[in-house]
Amino acid sequence: MASLVRALRPLASKATSSARPAVRIARPSRIYQHGARSLSTTMRQRSEVVDITDIPPTPITHYSETETMMADSVSKFANEVIAPKVRDMDEAEEMDPEIVEQLFEQGFMGVEIPEEFGGAGMNFTAAIVGIEELARVDPSVSVMVDVHNTLVNTAVLKYASAELKKKWLPKLATSTVGSFCLSEPVSGSDAFALATKATKTDAGYTITGNKMWITNSMEADFFIVFANLDHSKGYKGISAFIVEKGMKGFSIAKKEKKLGIKASSTCVLNFDDVEIPKGNLLGEEGQGYKYAISLLNEGRIGIAAQMTGLALGAFENAAKYAFERKQFGQAIGDFQGMQHQMAQCYTEIAAARALVYNAARKKEAGEDFVKDAAMAKLFASQVAGRVSGLAIEWMGGMGFVREGIAEKMWRDSKIGAIYEGTSNIQLTTIAKLLKAEYKV
Repeated sequence: MASLVRALRPLASKATSSARPAVRIARPSRIYQHGARSLSTTMRQRSEVVDITDIPPTPITHYSETETMMADSVSKFANEVIAPKVRDMDEAEEMDPEIVEQLFEQGFMGVEIPEEFGGAGMNFTAAIVGIEELARVDPSVSVMVDVHNTLVNTAVLKYASAELKKKWLPKLATSTVGSFCLSEPVSGSDAFALATKATKTDAGYTITGNKMWITNSMEADFFIVFANLDHSKGYKGISAFIVEKGMKGFSIAKKEKKLGIKASSTCVLNFDDVEIPKGNLLGEEGQGYKYAISLLNEGRIGIAAQMTGLALGAFENAAKYAFERKQFGQAIGDFQGMQHQMAQCYTEIAAARALVYNAARKKEAGEDFVKDAAMAKLFASQVAGRVSGLAIEWMGGMGFVREGIAEKMWRDSKIGAIYEGTSNIQLTTIAKLLKAEYKV
């Protein structure tokens, strides 16, 4: 399969002069020629804000030609390369190294990284499209790509010095998995109660403490670690640092055994006076809490896309079975009770996807998207749980056994209501913003 970067390069020059949005309908996609310009038609730097004043309204889930190619490329890769290994990776509870390598080769790990650093130079929504497509086949692979793109790469693009960008972006685009280290035993939803301590030294800094529930830990060589330089300042003492695997005092203490997304590594990390060079400070001292908030707001759109992709994958798998399996002389999908359940599920998936892509488009347009991201993650995780649960019931015994993907999708769906902000945190965020909007 050709590299995504090479495949999309001709579109980059053509998109600025002849934009052609695309409508994507389930699988496979079809391109719909239309005279109006869609929102995400060019490969932009993430710092650029899109002027949408003169763009005619179009359906939220219209894809640009670039995004359509992204979806088709990822779907082809996921079904041909990842799908045959999904069950084995889930049972072994580890990611196949060949898949990680091929994700880099295809350009899926550097979606928004500019071409000058070896990335695809695409827009944020293209990354969301890729995350959703991967989750239709394996949410474990999807979350690895999601965290790497929406949290790690974004952090370096937005906050790193020119020297750090030059050093790390080419690696993050082509070979080095990244990890985002915020959560701790004492700070989950209350993220800024973190106890990990950073101390300033003549040579730079030292970090001491523990991190918990850290995604990509086993595969990563690059870790963004949040630690407090001055606990007397509370959360305003938090700073972000780049830690490299192999640094003295840094170790992976434990790999968690989980209910779902088993192939995605989740670990406890120990930092025992890890020495950090001055140049490995990410951004400015004391700004870590601002960086974390901003990054998680974007990251929640990625998790929402993971959940809509999961819901689509679970639905499609069960729907095919429902129209093949016959009982009482007809396909079980032809019974009205089944039809109503399937119609309800697909309607909820469509509604969740609308929230996801609306949040992504607003983010690209430079509009306030925090409430939209929270709503998308909240609802998408709820829909994923409902749909994947019903999919098991539609398939009966075949959905309950560990032969297909039905039961795995349900197990994988549970994490959607937990990581990158629990459902209750999303509700609190939404409520707080509603109060500010409507309070007299």
